[in-house]
Formats: sequence, structure tokens, C-alpha cells
Amino acid sequence: MKTNERVVAEKLLQIEAIRLNANEPFTWASGWKSPIYCDNRKTLGFPFVRDYIKSELCNVIFSEFPDIDMLAGVATAGIAWGAMAADQLKLPYIYVRPKPKEHGLGNQIEGYYEKGQKVLVIEDLVSTGKSSLQVVDVIRNAGMEVAGMVAIFTYGFPQAAEAFDKAGVPFKALTNYPTLIDLAIERQIISADQQEVLLQWSQDPANWKK
Repeated sequence: MKTNERVVAEKLLQIEAIRLNANEPFTWASGWKSPIYCDNRKTLGFPFVRDYIKSELCNVIFSEFPDIDMLAGVATAGIAWGAMAADQLKLPYIYVRPKPKEHGLGNQIEGYYEKGQKVLVIEDLVSTGKSSLQVVDVIRNAGMEVAGMVAIFTYGFPQAAEAFDKAGVPFKALTNYPTLIDLAIERQIISADQQEVLLQWSQDPANWKK
């Protein structure tokens, strides 16, 4: 029987939202070299995959965070997922920009909210957790309470787990890197040698060299 984590990982691999290449690593915006590239935006172009992931997000929200007042999407990649989940669950919704607008009202939080509301943050991808937790700070500074964060995929870096613990933010992801690698081995997408390389990278991605 497939677990939900495996099913989500399988769908991301099927539509190539996640790509693995241990021989020719990708370069992230941070400058890190990586044998994996994740672009969950691609899921928006596949209605049945999109619907499944939306349903899984709602299931996690409903079961793990039942007493929230509102959802908050992280701009830009988390905006669509947050909006879809909020619509499904009939919850109020806001989204948070990485920095305030440079015109108009200069908003960083878009949408209607009130101080004291309990907010769940929706993210598409978590790596180190740094940018995601900056959004948490913005929400807290606006006088709201952050109940936690839910993402589609996490690399499961140790520094991310430490950062979420330190910030006091419960975190859940629909699927994760170890599940993905196990599935890729099973489907013969990668070899045993490549598996070792991929696992080494996940332990120290900042200093990893092919």
C-alpha cells in the first residue's frame, strides 16, 4: 500500500516537477550546487496532480491544524496553493510578500486580517527554512499568531529542523527528500552509486562538491 508521502513524490517525479541529476548538478540561486531541482509550479499545469496535492494539503490542515482562523500563502510560489486550500476549506486568506511594495500603501501582507488571529502558513518548498521563517516574522510582527507551516516538499535539512524548532513553528510537509530518493531507486531512476551521492549532498548541501 502506498503512503501519501510516496504518492505525492511519485506524482512530482512523473511530471518532472522534481529532477535528479547526480552527474550534472544544478545551481541554486544561493550558489549551492545540487543534484536535485524542485519546481512545484509545474504542478499547476497538471489539473489532476494539482487537485490531488490540493486535497492532501487540505487533509493535513484539517487534521493537524483544526483551530486556525486563516491561511497565509508565501509569495510567490505558495500563493496559488494557499488560495486553493483556503477556498476548499472556506477559510479567510492572505499572502505575504518577501518585502513591502514600493508603491501604493506599501503593504507586505496582502488581504484583510485582524490582530490576534491564528494563521497557518502555506509554502510550496522548504530548504533551509530561512525565507519561510522570515514570513513568520512578518505575520507575528503584524500582531497575529502563527500556528505552523505546511509545505508540499522539504529537503529535510538538519538546519531547517533546528530553525523551525528555534522559532517555535510546527512544520509539516506532504513529502520529503528521503521518500523521493527511495522511490527513485525503486523505479530505477537513479543507481545505487547515485543514491550515495544524493544522500551525501543532503547532509551538507552548502559544502557539497561533485
